[in-house]
Amino acid sequence: MSATLSSKPLAGAPTDVLALVTSTSPWSPAAITAAALAATFDARLTGCYVDASLRMLHGGDPDPSVIALLLDVPHENAADRDAFLAMARESGVHRASWMAASSGIPQTTRQLGAWHDLIVFERDMIDSDSAFDVLGEVLLTCRTPCLLLPPAWSGPVRMQRVALAWNGSIESIRAIHASLPFARAASDVLLLDGESPSYEDEQQHTPHFDPAAYLANHGIKTRIHRVHATPGEAGAALQRETESAKADLLVMGAYGHSRVRERVLGGATRHILQHINVPILMQH
Repeated sequence: MSATLSSKPLAGAPTDVLALVTSTSPWSPAAITAAALAATFDARLTGCYVDASLRMLHGGDPDPSVIALLLDVPHENAADRDAFLAMARESGVHRASWMAASSGIPQTTRQLGAWHDLIVFERDMIDSDSAFDVLGEVLLTCRTPCLLLPPAWSGPVRMQRVALAWNGSIESIRAIHASLPFARAASDVLLLDGESPSYEDEQQHTPHFDPAAYLANHGIKTRIHRVHATPGEAGAALQRETESAKADLLVMGAYGHSRVRERVLGGATRHILQHINVPILMQH
């Protein structure tokens, strides 16, 4: 499987791509997709196997290191490592490495995200009972752009039509910035412009960000479509517009709020993760 991104130079493309791997035989969608992207971007690829016993752990749970002592958490497997490196080479990746996680996904992504530019994983890699607790903490604490694949994803990485969600927030600015290599490669970029930007108090006196002008300065021509929706309807409206545009990728900020030991996804983010069936590039 190979990416269908443009062959033109992709300035600002990620140089280190991380795949959270959930199966090795066959390879999980995140592994295949991340390898295709790493080949396209000429990036280094890291595969990190996350055992099922660790995927439900999040900040509200006891120390993962203590839990790991009670579980039969697998260590790095030489056969899996060799198979991953071979798969990466066959996908056109020149530099790859393999490891096995020994902590929960939020802790793993916080650590690995410090030296990776893109994290690829499946939205349904976590049991549904705890999925949003774990996903919320991952998206809101790892500080790294995340490409989330929809359930049962098996298609190629198509980025011909990219939809960018804009609502004036710092999260949406970060997501648009992270999307530049994907938007440059696309033949159609749609800016879904929320009618009432939601600035936080501290943003009132900060420099103004114009997403269309920003993208134009990077050589990206956009179509702008106003989205009329109340905050409570934002997720459903964004899903509707993305599907209507037949977008291959949705780019949006990851929104939420914090509790004492965990991060909780906001309603719009939760709705999109539950219902949309295209890959989502998110950043908090």
